[in-house]
Amino acid sequence: MYKIAGTAALTIAMAFASAWQGQGQEAYRDACIQRCVTQSPDFELQRQEIISLEKEATRAIQQNSGTFFHRVYADDYSGTLSHGQQVNKTQWINTIESPSAKYDSFNASDIKVHIFQDTAVATCLWSARVSMRGQQVSIQIRAIHVYVNTPNGWHVVSSQSTNLPPDVQQPL
Repeated sequence: MYKIAGTAALTIAMAFASAWQGQGQEAYRDACIQRCVTQSPDFELQRQEIISLEKEATRAIQQNSGTFFHRVYADDYSGTLSHGQQVNKTQWINTIESPSAKYDSFNASDIKVHIFQDTAVATCLWSARVSMRGQQVSIQIRAIHVYVNTPNGWHVVSSQSTNLPPDVQQPL
């Protein structure tokens, strides 16, 4: 008990001594960093953030906009489209921005997120109505995205999508 009280008193005294020597900001910064390191992450908040990113991705796909993917997908992203084609970040964005597919609707449902330290795996069901080559088609795709939490936020590093029956030619 005396050791704990003594250690606490010594820590407080050292903090005040640092402040008196003009190093108060450095000690405050070090204490702040230590609190961040020792506090456990809020996994529910992280899970909700990934769900929001998944929904934002569907809006970007529906609008044929690559802006979201430039921001959230890692530069070394590697993915596989529903018809088996492997793509990098640039190829993925070109596919999204392609005028060959016009999405009337594009939704994500059944979103599940599993977090493992600084990595998250999200699975979801994509449902869309798309106009391709003059035809209206309804599609459903199972998608999986692997996220890594960086100092700049969550980034998708890999993904794969799989057509659900009936299996028709898909743009993604």
